[in-house]
Order: sequence, then structure tokens, then C-alpha cells
Amino acid sequence: MSGKPRTVYVCGECGAQAPKWSGQCGECGAWNSLAETVASPPPGKGGRFGGYAGAADGGARVATLAEVSTDEAARLPCGIGELDRVLGGGLTVGSVALVGGDPGIGKSTLLLQTLAHLAERQRALYVTGEESPQQVSLRAQRLGLARERLRLLPETCVEQILAAAAQERPQVMVIDSIQTIFTQALQSAPGAVAQVRESAAQLVRFAKRSGTALFLVGHVTKEGTIAGPRVLEHMVDTVLYFEGDSGSRFRVMRAVKNRFGPVNELGVFAMTEHGLKEVANPSAIFLSRHAGPVAGSVVMVTREGTRPLLVEVQALVDECHGGNPRRVTIGLEQNRLAMLLAVLHRHAGIAMYDQDVYVNVVGGVRVQETASDLAVLLAALSSFRDRPLPSDLVVFGEVGLAGEIRPVPNGEERLREAAKHGFRQAIVPRANVPRARLAEGFTVTPVERLTEALAIVL
Repeated sequence: MSGKPRTVYVCGECGAQAPKWSGQCGECGAWNSLAETVASPPPGKGGRFGGYAGAADGGARVATLAEVSTDEAARLPCGIGELDRVLGGGLTVGSVALVGGDPGIGKSTLLLQTLAHLAERQRALYVTGEESPQQVSLRAQRLGLARERLRLLPETCVEQILAAAAQERPQVMVIDSIQTIFTQALQSAPGAVAQVRESAAQLVRFAKRSGTALFLVGHVTKEGTIAGPRVLEHMVDTVLYFEGDSGSRFRVMRAVKNRFGPVNELGVFAMTEHGLKEVANPSAIFLSRHAGPVAGSVVMVTREGTRPLLVEVQALVDECHGGNPRRVTIGLEQNRLAMLLAVLHRHAGIAMYDQDVYVNVVGGVRVQETASDLAVLLAALSSFRDRPLPSDLVVFGEVGLAGEIRPVPNGEERLREAAKHGFRQAIVPRANVPRARLAEGFTVTPVERLTEALAIVL
């Protein structure tokens, strides 16, 4: 009798099982909802992957929270400071990180650099499912990386990968990419939902059992999300997105999930001939530093994870020559721009319903917090009136529907970052005024209403 696991097809809507695939679920009538999966073994027969004993076998016991050790796991530095920052201080034993990004953004390059650094003092294994060994070796040679200690495995079968990893016993392993890996237990092609889910489940279990720190490279869809089942992001400990403009040499890595550190932490890299280099002062690359005053430009201080960043918000307001005025944003939420323009009309009497409004955050960074509201409105008004704002001015604050300026978190830290970069005046919410003087010649103007801020700049 063969030991190959039995496969069934499960409806994603009602959970009903079927022995073979069909276009419609026989229980709930949903179309195209059946997905291939491995049938669970009967109770008492043991797990399908072996080595995992149940409570009846003495493999697990119930304990109180007080009995569980609270000692923080030791961190393993990656050798790249910005990656360590995004991970929360370095790699954790048995952690699984999913890295996603557009094709050609630099995911494989960054992980190859990371493994080359770690291989100097740790056992590291790079599993390539997309590129040949020659391609990976040529890239490492081009980047000037040491190749003597880095182990390479060209394989796409997850059972063969786990068998090789059991022999190699790596402390860090990279799977490039999870969409190319398949398991022999399923009949579907690599990249299918069932294949990605089952292969990732086996790799995660191996990482937790052996203590291997695991990186999974994931493809992204045209919407920018990681391809495959959404459960993939729930199975891993950390989800990292590698972002960047194709025309820019700067790359941004953002943590959207991290069980071992803060989320929304940001790491900034620069793509060079010798690979990705970390950017020590990211605020400098997001500022244009115009030679003279320019209308429609204002600098704000956003906060990404634990680090404040200075970014330039630019706006262009032009007369609409069509029927519907356009509202276009790059790096900001488009619906929020329409709401802010309505607040500007209602509480300040400035109408832009017959104007096209374009707003852009310089440098390709995405601002996801409401602290950009005041900067967006001041930049749009500056372009609309063709009045440049002072080049040493920095602003931040949330604008409410009633026209009030709401405070934002960590206001004093944002102002300290602005003073460090040479800015001399700031318009902030009144609740964010620092108690102590920040720097000589630095002036902070508090505002409570939108009309107060507009009166200052106009």
C-alpha cells in the first residue's frame, strides 16, 4: 500500500469535500470554489508529516502562562543595518519572513547579499527555483561577494528541499521563490493556490522544529499584493514588501507584519553597481532642495515605524478644461484628497471644484498616516495662489471634517528631526508643541483651526 497522502477537493465557501474537482460545489452551489488539498489523517493515526506527536503521545502538555519562559530570543544580525531595522533588530531563531516585490526590484540581490554576509559565520543555504546555479554564482561574482562558504541548492520539490536541509542543518535558509515550489502530494501545477499553501506549511513547520531562520521570496500580482492564498501571510512571522520606482535607484522595504518587532518599519536602500547599499540618512533623498522658492511645495515630517522622515509634498493646481476635474495622488490616498478639498471649501471658502489637483510625494515613498493632511492643503493652496512657502518651513497635522487641526503621535520627535536638518520654523497642532526649546532659532507656531494655518502662510 502506498504511503502517498490522499488528496481531496474542499469548497472555499462552505467547506464541503469532494473526491474530484468539478466546476460547481454540490453542497452550496458555488462556482469554481473547489481547491485541491491533502486529506487530514484520521484521529489517532499520526500527523501526515511525521515527527509531530500529539498530546496523547506525550509530545505536548498544557501549561500556565507563568510557566512559559519570557526570555527574549537572541537576535542574529544580518550584516545589513537597514534590513535589521525592518526585522526588528535582526533574525530570530525559527522565524519565517516573506519578502514580496515587483519583478527586478532587487529581492534576490538583497537576500543573496544577506546570505553571503551570514555565511561567513553561520551555515547558510540558498535554494533557487527560478535561476540556474550559474546565474546565481555570476550575480555573486558581479557583486563582489564571497562564494566559498555559501551553499546553493537548485531544487523545486519541497520534499527534496527538506531532505537536503535536514542534512545541511542550515541556520539561515532562503527559498527563491515560494511560487516555484511544489509538493508531490498534490497533482496541481507549481504556483497553484494549493501548492503554495501546502509547500509553505511544510517549510514553516521545518523552520519551527529545527530553529532555522527562513526567508521566502514571493511574487506579487498587478495590484501589488503577494500572489497566492492570503493565508500565506498569516502562516509566516514577518511580511516584508520591497518597493521602489523603476526609474529611481532607491528602494524601500516596509514591514507590514512582524511578530518580533514593530510594523510599518521602513528600510531605505540604494541600488548600485555593487548591489544594494543602505542609506544612512533617508530624509536627504526625499527632499528636492530647490535653488529658489517654488510654489506648490512644502516639507512634512512623517513617521515610518520608529523613525521620523522628512518628505516633500508637491501639488499642482490647474484649471480644468474638461467636464470632471481630476484628483490624482501619488504616494497618498486619493479619496482623502477629495475630502480635504471639501474641508478647504467649507471652512476656508476656497473652492477648487473647477480645478485639476495633482499631489505627489517626492522620492516614491508612500505616506499612509493622516499627519500629511495639513501639508497637502498648504501645498495645494500655494500652487493655486502661486505663492511659494518659506523654504525652511515644515508642517504636519491631521485635518478634521470640522476644520480643526488634530495632533499626531510623536510630535516632539518629528520637530527634533526637522531642526536637525536645518529647518527653522514649523506649523503644528497646538497639542504637539514641545515643552522644551528644541534648537536656537527654531520657531514653532501652534494652530487649532485650518483658518489659522492659512492666515499664517497667506
